[in-house]
Amino acid sequence: MNRWYTKEKRLEQLEDHVSATRTARFGFTAYAESDKIHRVNHHFNTIASRYDLMNTLLSAGIHYAWKRKAVEMLMIRPGDKILDVCGGTGDMAAISASRTGHTGLSLVYDMNRKMIEQGKQKFMKGVTFVQGDAECLSFPDESFDAVSIGFGIRNVTHLETGFKEIFRVLKRGGKMCCLEFSKPDNPFFRFLYDVYSFRIMPFIGGIMTGSKEAYTAFPESIRAFPLPDELSLILREIGFKDIIIRKLTNGIAVIHSAQK
Repeated sequence: MNRWYTKEKRLEQLEDHVSATRTARFGFTAYAESDKIHRVNHHFNTIASRYDLMNTLLSAGIHYAWKRKAVEMLMIRPGDKILDVCGGTGDMAAISASRTGHTGLSLVYDMNRKMIEQGKQKFMKGVTFVQGDAECLSFPDESFDAVSIGFGIRNVTHLETGFKEIFRVLKRGGKMCCLEFSKPDNPFFRFLYDVYSFRIMPFIGGIMTGSKEAYTAFPESIRAFPLPDELSLILREIGFKDIIIRKLTNGIAVIHSAQK
């Protein structure tokens, strides 16, 4: 059951290939370049009402620890302005808000209205929601002290453009953290993870959300995504420095932290 992409196939997620072929993948399925954003939006429209519950159920709650560790690496201080790109229902922004205090700003930026509405129902103190496209952040240059993106960059059609926008809105010296799923290091653990991802996860997703398809595309997109070293090279080419890779839970999740 080895469904992990080769390096050559993973590189097809990058902008050069997307622009040359005018196609972009969501999971293992290729769509017209212009259609991926609509496909991703439909995906989250389908699962938004059960999104938080499913995250907790499928990860046994460990995703909260991953998010806390990622935010810790931003070294947030009271009064800082923090942006969480593809922030969904606001979990990471809420952690950031607890550190910025009442003098700071913790802002969720997400394209999906239903996800934002779910986040607003959680009444998280100090968190502001803005709807918008991660490839075109509606803020001036150097607006934020730190930027986070958790489990969202896989869904962006033009990955490098998304990171370039994050770099643009970061203040000089500001920190970025990217929390994303990746390929487990241990082969046996990876086998178990694959069985769970492609047999158990879609089954539970179908029962809980009515969309087996959504929880099939989810693990597929992980296996097509660049590995940590490959992503680090992309960040360095954009201009980020002091890049640190921190693997979590045998490499299921990885934090990339970097500085502008």
